[in-house]
Amino acid sequence: MKKTAKTLLWSLFSAPAFLTLYSIAAQAATPPNEVIGQPVPGEIGLQPGVTAVRDQMMHFHNDILVPLITAIALFVFALLLWVIVRFNSKVNPVPSKTTHNTMLEVVWTMVPVLILILMAIPSIKILYYADRTADADMTLKIIGNQWYWGYEYPDHGDFSFLSNLVKEKDLKPGQVRLLSVDNPVVLPVDTNVRLLIVANDVIHSWSVPAFGVKLDAVPGRTNETWVRIDKEGTFYGQCSQLCGDGHGFMPIEVHAVSKAEFAKWVHGQGGKMPNEITKAASNAPVPAAPASAAATKKEEKAGEK
Repeated sequence: MKKTAKTLLWSLFSAPAFLTLYSIAAQAATPPNEVIGQPVPGEIGLQPGVTAVRDQMMHFHNDILVPLITAIALFVFALLLWVIVRFNSKVNPVPSKTTHNTMLEVVWTMVPVLILILMAIPSIKILYYADRTADADMTLKIIGNQWYWGYEYPDHGDFSFLSNLVKEKDLKPGQVRLLSVDNPVVLPVDTNVRLLIVANDVIHSWSVPAFGVKLDAVPGRTNETWVRIDKEGTFYGQCSQLCGDGHGFMPIEVHAVSKAEFAKWVHGQGGKMPNEITKAASNAPVPAAPASAAATKKEEKAGEK
């Protein structure tokens, strides 16, 4: 009995202490700049973000959720400790026969409701903000397959390519095991990129933590989100929807580059920038208007004569 009581007290003390230490460490732990965009051994907090959506998510987690759950854990710990000390059998040998307390029931119903409302308002704002952008500068189409990704650039000549995992035996210096791919996605920084995500077979999920993007690819449906990358670098992700035995081997690698570098890459892929496509279309010769039916008959009669 004494051992059980000691175990209970230890769990009550350790749980809120752990949550408090975790909340402090999670906000303080930031990987070095050179490894932003990929997991780091021993990392505690969330990966640093490079988009406005990700920044809002991290603010919601670090500044609202973690303090809230820490406060709730500490309150429950204090309440349980008070009950153990104040209402044990030695101090209170005759238990109370009270069965209902209207005010207490109202309080413990309304307080959780208010907490949920406090959490819902900022979370719904983030959901709407992350949903789509009205001012997209370009579009990237993402196709999930078993077990690799396909990408299309419809605004840049509609070229496409497939992206497969680089096997461990083929890794080159600087490439990351189970995360590097043979054909990475290349996107320009400071650009509103519309992401259209689909699947050809089963449900996949395109997820890049540093972008704050995690959206399912569903067969027969096109899901949309957006991203605006603020910093150049290489960012990794993985399929986060169980899609078969190759689920863990269809990673995502995105290279964020300057707009000038992106234009060079597009030309190297055989594509064109949107302004080049528009200019080529405006310089194309205008086809002659088809002759009217009356003029055609007149020409036929002249030919017969």
